Amino acid sequence: MKTILLVDDETRMLDLLCLYLAPYDFRCIKAESGKVALTHIKKENVDIVLLDVMMPEMDGWLTCRKIREFSDVPIIMLTARSETADVIKGLKYGADDYVTKPFQEAELLARIEALLRRTSHSIDHHHKLVFNGLEWNEETVELKFQKQLIPLTPKEFALIGLFLKSPQKVYSRDHLVTAIWGINSNIDDRTIDSHIRNLREKLRNAGFPIDNHLFTVWGIGYKWVKGDPELH
Repeated sequence: MKTILLVDDETRMLDLLCLYLAPYDFRCIKAESGKVALTHIKKENVDIVLLDVMMPEMDGWLTCRKIREFSDVPIIMLTARSETADVIKGLKYGADDYVTKPFQEAELLARIEALLRRTSHSIDHHHKLVFNGLEWNEETVELKFQKQLIPLTPKEFALIGLFLKSPQKVYSRDHLVTAIWGINSNIDDRTIDSHIRNLREKLRNAGFPIDNHLFTVWGIGYKWVKGDPELH
């Protein structure tokens, strides 16, 4: 059974979508705001998101951008706005598909199934990442270097996974706090720096050349690079 997160500020629309999709073996989670949707994605294994654009406080475009800071979950945006500029905006912010209201239920289901087929390979791939002898396994929650297990805390494991999934991306400390601890946490920059320092030390002690890959971007945060530091 696939889990689908329905995000819309209208309760009636959430109920209708759930009523239609549940018989097709979807487990439906309802979220009436972008903020609630972000919490669900961080806590649960969501397979796909149906995201309404026109919501108060945090609209669908901003919600999409926030999701893409920490997750590659497939996103279909739902909106009554059909202008080309709005479609392009949604796709640029990280949406995978765009459906205009009112829509045919059969068309929506077909788009959901097609997107799940296209993304299933990449989602499975992200359960296990391998980089220069370093093996990050999300299913077993283990990090190994050359088959040697490196003991990590859950937050350290999540941090290294985030870096490995998006090499070359610069993560601000605020982004790391949101992605790892959640949007309502009271974590400060010193906590982030402490976790990064501990992570570097553990990888260095295991023999992995961490100083060639995990870099501090002064005044901003951190980034992971693939190759030799001289080349970047």
